[in-house]
Amino acid sequence: MTAVLTAARAEALFTTALATGSRPDYEVVDEAIRVAVRAHGGVRGCAADVAAEYGDHPELAVPRMLWALSVIELLYPARRERPQHRWALVA
Repeated sequence: MTAVLTAARAEALFTTALATGSRPDYEVVDEAIRVAVRAHGGVRGCAADVAAEYGDHPELAVPRMLWALSVIELLYPARRERPQHRWALVA
């Protein structure tokens, strides 16, 4: 689940006006993500715009996504996975 949330945040951040290579703080990024998700009609809209940029300008999209992922991974560290208990079903 964490990887999905990281990807969604990175896609939303990718669609913002924040400059590639900038090092915004948590509050700026968190607000920018909220605004982007609302402006694009949800995380799927953000993902669609990211895909369009990869199709139109892959030479710019790759460094932008690498930047977005690095910012998200820095500001939203992944929580340690808790072990899942598997309960045996008794028939």
